[in-house]
Amino acid sequence: MPDPSADLAAHFPELRDQRLVVDYDDADDADDPVLLRPDGSPIDTWRENYPYSTRMPRAEYDVVKRLLQIELLKLQYWIKDTGGRMVILFEGRDAAGKGSTIKRFTEHLDPRGARVVALGKPTERERGEWYFQRYVNHLPTEGEIVLFDRSWYNRAGVEPVMGYCTDEQYERFMRQAPLFERMLVDDGIVLVKLWFSVSKSEQRTRFLIRQVDPVRQWKLSANDVKSLDRWDAYTEAKVKMFRATDTEIAPWTVVKSNDKKRARVEAMRSVLARVDYADKDEDVVGEPDLNVVGAAATLLEEGEDEASLSPTPIAPSPDPDHGPGLHP
Repeated sequence: MPDPSADLAAHFPELRDQRLVVDYDDADDADDPVLLRPDGSPIDTWRENYPYSTRMPRAEYDVVKRLLQIELLKLQYWIKDTGGRMVILFEGRDAAGKGSTIKRFTEHLDPRGARVVALGKPTERERGEWYFQRYVNHLPTEGEIVLFDRSWYNRAGVEPVMGYCTDEQYERFMRQAPLFERMLVDDGIVLVKLWFSVSKSEQRTRFLIRQVDPVRQWKLSANDVKSLDRWDAYTEAKVKMFRATDTEIAPWTVVKSNDKKRARVEAMRSVLARVDYADKDEDVVGEPDLNVVGAAATLLEEGEDEASLSPTPIAPSPDPDHGPGLHP
């Protein structure tokens, strides 16, 4: 297997010319590292296209996170008691913070009623099946929550950008995804689709952290390095995905994730706010921060606009459930 660090050094002269250091704002939490220059100053690319000038303070985060995790437990109890089913999709660019957010979602949930699904490459048999089939096998039963760490939307992003699927397969997926999701929702599944949005410079910094920090180097893949040269292609794929699949019955929710702590609690709040579960504490749940979490049409990344990013969108449909979606 090729070493991605060799290609990474070509992209990042900092690895040759500077001695970067990874630091943590909390020794007990290794998920929020800070990259420091040789002079000890932080590389603060998280500020790029971000609505706040400071990150969420650790003390505030710990309190809010715990209260929202209690509400997540109430939601889980309610789903179990009512025989409900919930699916939460965690999607976004590489290093956008999906995995660390899932970790906080599930930290105190009963594992007997909550599962994380993170599928690897399809097997030879799965490649010959209907594309959605291997995901169907992991859908929840009564009383269960399933969290997908990436999902069937691989075919809307990484696969076409990296050349892992044909144009025909991609176009078929874009037609079928809204129909598939309509079936899930009609059958009673609560479907939540979260897109974690990280800026270009902050993604670059997070890749650097993965290379510099020995305990995180396993997270750096060859695809991560390749994605650095394909930012615009991934952006165009994302916008086309929103156009085709951001439907009234299964909308996308964008989470601006340059500040990981704020992204986690606002993602929790967004999920909790949409369900009327028993013993819900409305004061704790409150309203999602629309500067950080909201509809796909309202939280564009820097430089995004309709004309330049998606000049040939998927053809409009008179049925709002079947595309082109709610994205502008």
